[in-house]
Amino acid sequence: MGIEHLRAACKQRLEALTKPLAALLLRHNVTPNAVTWLALVLAALSAVLVLYERPVLGGLLFLVASAFDLLDGAVARLGQLESRLGAFLDSTLDRVSEGLLLAAMAAVFARQEMGLAAALCVLVLLTAMLVSYARARAEALGTDCTVGIATRAERVILLVFGLVSGFLVEALALLLVLSTITVVQRLRHTFRQLAASP
Repeated sequence: MGIEHLRAACKQRLEALTKPLAALLLRHNVTPNAVTWLALVLAALSAVLVLYERPVLGGLLFLVASAFDLLDGAVARLGQLESRLGAFLDSTLDRVSEGLLLAAMAAVFARQEMGLAAALCVLVLLTAMLVSYARARAEALGTDCTVGIATRAERVILLVFGLVSGFLVEALALLLVLSTITVVQRLRHTFRQLAASP
């Protein structure tokens, strides 16, 4: 089983687990976009915790925020409320969430005079944005581009692991390598798809 199939199977399983909560939110007239905004607020709070050097709490809250990010899709599908606007908002705020967390990490490293670690945060943010941009641009050109070993789910897991375990620099370095590989994978995949199209 390829990593894309494994990722899809895990996502399907997680969505099945969130279905009861999604149904509860729908009964209380909570919209998918409201859940998306709540996920951003929680992610921003996690960044504040990291900024004030509470990495474990910040990491755990970021994990909760990411779970809410998964929940908005479940609410949309269950309530038949899926829309292009909702998908656009979700993708955009995902980038904001990651950016806030990595900016907080960079600020902490800078305060501790760890310049290389702060620069590492910037590079991780750059490659994460490139991973997302490569997919968005490929899909705008009419081809799919979900390949790669480090999508948002893997980035969240590594960031949370780094914050909770204390091996943050190591997690960031690994994330930089994996994200760079993912960018290359998506470039190659898109080149081949476009070259094969009429």
